[in-house]
Amino acid sequence: MAPPVAPALAPDGPRDRTGHRHGADPGSAPVFGHVHHVMGTVVSFDVRVGDGDPRAAMVALSRACARLDRADAVFSTWKPNSPMSRIRRGELALREAPPALGRVLELCALARELSAGWFDPWQMPGGVDPTGLVKGWAADEALSVLREAGVRAAMVGAGGDLATFGSPEPGAAWRIGVRDPWAGDRVACVLESPGAVATSGCYERGDHVIDPRTGRPGTRFASATVTGPELWLADALATGLLVAGEEGLAFIDALDGYEAFVISGTGATARTARLPVVA
Repeated sequence: MAPPVAPALAPDGPRDRTGHRHGADPGSAPVFGHVHHVMGTVVSFDVRVGDGDPRAAMVALSRACARLDRADAVFSTWKPNSPMSRIRRGELALREAPPALGRVLELCALARELSAGWFDPWQMPGGVDPTGLVKGWAADEALSVLREAGVRAAMVGAGGDLATFGSPEPGAAWRIGVRDPWAGDRVACVLESPGAVATSGCYERGDHVIDPRTGRPGTRFASATVTGPELWLADALATGLLVAGEEGLAFIDALDGYEAFVISGTGATARTARLPVVA
């Protein structure tokens, strides 16, 4: 049986996050598919129970969704009373905020350094905005709940971001289709997930990604995909790469375990030297 291919990535939009199941090994234990609406998008779960307890897996799935809800409550920049909104207005000191908020801002500072400043939440309109990292971080957190529950494998898809662990079928990797920016029913390439795949682009929500060096919307690629072991960093790097353009491939190349695939406005593609492309 051929390994399953996840839906093509479509950043910042729900239409490809349907939560449908991928073909399971007929001899395997249950496969759970679930969809959860949160953080302004749709988060889909594909859980392969393996030798684990199906009831424990279902409890873990519920806890994973609760963790996503908590992340939304803390980090939303749209909810006026969230800790993130209150910090942006200067009404809440960081030391008084939930610990997760301080941790995420530490990760944002690290991502800013690793992206040569092309990802910079402190240069966003309205104050610090970790949105470009926090969705991937929240998906990582949800995935960790499932991993700790002892399931064989799982994938969490949040907008254009996918976090995975384990094998969907014995001996097979999670295979991710990266969508063509101009045709949502076509894929530009298929990648194997090393743990995380994140895509950033403006083809669904328009020109909304801010260039931190100008403070205005501006991108140099039509689509930027980053793979790596952790989604919080792949998410941030994909956003930075979309803005940085060709020179951004250098900061991806410098990071152990992270690779990139990009599509220009003319449809030309490029990738980092070590990125394996399945198809």
